[in-house]
Amino acid sequence: QVQLVESGGGLVQAGGSLRLSCAASRSILSINVVGWYRQAPGKQRELVAAFASGGVPNYADSVKGRFTISRDNAKNTVYLQMNSLKPEDTAVYYCNAAITFFGKQSDYWGQGTQVTVSS
Repeated sequence: QVQLVESGGGLVQAGGSLRLSCAASRSILSINVVGWYRQAPGKQRELVAAFASGGVPNYADSVKGRFTISRDNAKNTVYLQMNSLKPEDTAVYYCNAAITFFGKQSDYWGQGTQVTVSS
């Protein structure tokens, strides 16, 4: 199991920046996939960015070139740097950890942090 705690959300004007943090209760090196999802009102939760087991980051097309996912293994923390924010980036952002154990994948979620981008 793993507990995830997000921080860093808030209200920002369009064009601004925010950095989200996700602190894990265990080594993120032991987590198969770790990353960020978001859910806007009335929409399904969608992948924003994630590190797969190979360590190569994967981004949603809508955030490529604007968002950067990074990690600090010593601090067991994953970050999401969000630049050039747009009103359509407004959503609750969730940290996700997927752990595979004996062939079975389990997903863990943080409590979410609200990001609101005003126009």
